[in-house]
Amino acid sequence: MNRISVPLILLILGLILNFAVKGATPNILFIFADDWGWGDLSCHGHPYVKTPNIDRLAKEGTDFHRFTVASGVCSPSRTAVMTGHFPARYNINGHFAWVPSNARRNMPDWLNPEAPLLSKFLKSAGYTTAHFGKWHLANDMIPDSPLPSRYGFDTYGAFNCSGKQMPVHEDAKNTIAFIEKSNRSAKPFFVNLWLHEPHTPFHTVEKYRKQFPKLKEQDNIYASVLAHADDRIGEVLDALDRLKLTENTLVIFSSDNGPARALPSTALKSMHDTATGEGFNIAAAKGITSGRKGYKAALFEGGVGVPFIARWPNHIAADKVDKTSILSAVDLLPTFCEIAGAKLPEYYSPDGMSQVSTLKGKGQELRQKPLFWKATSPWPARKLKPDHWVSYAVVSGKWKMVTNRNSQYVELYDLVIDSFEKNDLKEKYPDKVKQLKKMLTQWQESLPAKPTGNVFSKLREKK
Repeated sequence: MNRISVPLILLILGLILNFAVKGATPNILFIFADDWGWGDLSCHGHPYVKTPNIDRLAKEGTDFHRFTVASGVCSPSRTAVMTGHFPARYNINGHFAWVPSNARRNMPDWLNPEAPLLSKFLKSAGYTTAHFGKWHLANDMIPDSPLPSRYGFDTYGAFNCSGKQMPVHEDAKNTIAFIEKSNRSAKPFFVNLWLHEPHTPFHTVEKYRKQFPKLKEQDNIYASVLAHADDRIGEVLDALDRLKLTENTLVIFSSDNGPARALPSTALKSMHDTATGEGFNIAAAKGITSGRKGYKAALFEGGVGVPFIARWPNHIAADKVDKTSILSAVDLLPTFCEIAGAKLPEYYSPDGMSQVSTLKGKGQELRQKPLFWKATSPWPARKLKPDHWVSYAVVSGKWKMVTNRNSQYVELYDLVIDSFEKNDLKEKYPDKVKQLKKMLTQWQESLPAKPTGNVFSKLREKK
């Protein structure tokens, strides 16, 4: 009897120990959509888009209404997530394009893989790491750009990168396979699930188009791709449930910038993308911002204010809306690292701040650390895009100041009482404008004049 009971006891103790080890460190799943507007969720009141799986995250977690990304466009926004720095520190102020375009805009050709990186910090803390979906920290038209594996990812499948392009709709399937493998190895995981939707081209699937038979064609296309993306998110959430990993996994859904919008005269037609293939063009972009000013590429809240829903059972409150806490994409690196127990190197100083307390509902009333933005925007404002003239912005406390490229024209907003930026207060508070201008100038002087490091393609050598 004793001979049988001792092995059984040891087995039970081993199972308990294995469970404790698996449960001690939380997994992190970061879902980052592309051009998904703040209003493009049924839980945010969209009139016809249906997102039951993202709505589930909101029901089981907290919906933060005041999250902003670090740019109104893709590549700099993603740079901020990966580095915890404002992208201007790397001269990444626009999307990575082909080499002549990057050179003309004083940009590198890719994010330096030697930069401080979230994935590498988490890997050093014992995480297994993966990236599935859009990359765009380089470009598929630059064949000598570093692969995502150079950035600290154990596994990847991506597009908008060099090498083989992963089909856009295989992101969830690969993510689930990675989670299953990590679970078998009893290691905590960090995975970027960076969705293509709803960026152009719009790659439609008939099954989802049939769900919206009464909508006009452009609206039908837009709703269908979002429904497809939401379904794939649901598949990953179901996998977490099946593997009993839900309670020990932080899941965040967000977007890299606000929704794209076509000019009114744009005709619907097919287009081809070198990374993702054939689909419908920007005429089907029908994203909404729910009243926020501007769209994609703007530094007003419509361009940088995006959905941010966080679920972590027993840590983050369920079915809660936070309308006051100001969070930023540069906060994600220090936040994830604190949650993971990853020690940041002494040389590294993030532009963001850990927001673990905020996620848990114990944040400060006003953000203490300032935020800065840089873009290349036209001045004077164009008639058809009146909110896309801002080249610099700064947020400090409740105040946001935006300026044109030479800071000769500014606007000032109180984000606490005017989050939709309707009332310009510069005439009423000239001292505040002066203070914020000084802060902005000091930040501008800290930025590099040009990119440095191994960040240039050999294609630049060709004349």
